[in-house]
Amino acid sequence: MTLLTTVMDQSLDEGYAAAARARGEVGRRRLPTTARGRLVLAVGLALAAVVVTVSGVNAHEAEPALAKQHDALVQRVTDGTTADDKLQAQVEATRAQVDQEQRRALKENGDDAALAALTSAVGTGAVKGPGFKLVLDDASDTGGGGVDPRTADNFSGERLHDRDLQLIVNGLWQAGAEAIAVNGQRLTALSAIRAAGDAILVDNRPLVPPYTVLAVGDEKRLPGAFQDSMGGQYLRLLEDSYGIKATAGPQHSLDLPGAVGFTLRLATPDEGPTAGPTPAPSTSPAPGSATPSSIASIGPSPSTTGASKP
Repeated sequence: MTLLTTVMDQSLDEGYAAAARARGEVGRRRLPTTARGRLVLAVGLALAAVVVTVSGVNAHEAEPALAKQHDALVQRVTDGTTADDKLQAQVEATRAQVDQEQRRALKENGDDAALAALTSAVGTGAVKGPGFKLVLDDASDTGGGGVDPRTADNFSGERLHDRDLQLIVNGLWQAGAEAIAVNGQRLTALSAIRAAGDAILVDNRPLVPPYTVLAVGDEKRLPGAFQDSMGGQYLRLLEDSYGIKATAGPQHSLDLPGAVGFTLRLATPDEGPTAGPTPAPSTSPAPGSATPSSIASIGPSPSTTGASKP
C-alpha cells in the first residue's frame, strides 16, 4: 500500500524535480520579460499571421481557376469519347454497307456460296454448328510439384498465361477445329494472343477469367482429338501440377460471331512485262509478290507464337 500511495501522490520522480530546481526552471516564466523580447515576439507573430493570411488568399483565388481547368478537362474527355463513339458507329455502318454490296455483287455472279465459305474460314463471317466447349480458370491455390515447363519464362503456377492459352488454342486447331472464339473474340488468320501485365489480350482486347473457348467442329471427334494433341497434354499438365481448373464437353450447337475490325484481302498475281525478254523461271517468288497458288491458300496458317489455324 505504501508503494501505491507513493506512486499516486508523487507521479514525478524526486530526482527529476531536484534536477529541474537545480537548473532554475521551476517558477520561471516562458514569455519574455524585457521590452526587446516582447517586441521580437510581436514581430514574429505578425509575420506568421501575414504568411497565413497571404496563403489563404492565394488558395481562395486559385480555387476558381482550378475548378475551371478541371471542368475543361472533363469536357474534353467527354467530347473525345462522344466523337470516338460516333466514328466507331460510322465505321461499323460503313463496314456493313461494304459487306452488303460485296455480297450483292458476288450473288449476281453466282459466287455467294464461295464468299460465305471464305469468310467463315478466315473468321470474318459468323459460324454456327456443333463443336467443343472448354472453360479455363486460374487455380485457387498452388498445385502440386512436378516438372515446371514454364520456369524459363518466369511464369507463376497459379495463373493461366498467354503462352498457355496459345498452346491450348493451337491444340484445338490441330484437333480439327474449323472456327474458334475466346470469350466472344473470334480468332482469325491474323489473331494474336499476348499479355499485358497480368491480363491476356486477344487482338489487343483484354480478357478476364474464366476463359471460355468455343470451337466449331465434329462434336464426336474433336474432344478426343484435342485430348491426344499437344495442347490437350499440356492442359492436363497444368491441371495436375498447378491446379489450373478446366471443364470441357461437346456441344450440339454453337454460335460464333465474326471478327470485328478485320478486312478480308485477296492476293492477285503481278502482271508480267508486255515486252522484252522472258525472265528465267524461279522456284521461289520475290518478297512481297503473290503467285496464283497463294490465292488458293488464303486462310489461317500454323504458328507457335499466336493463335492461328493450321
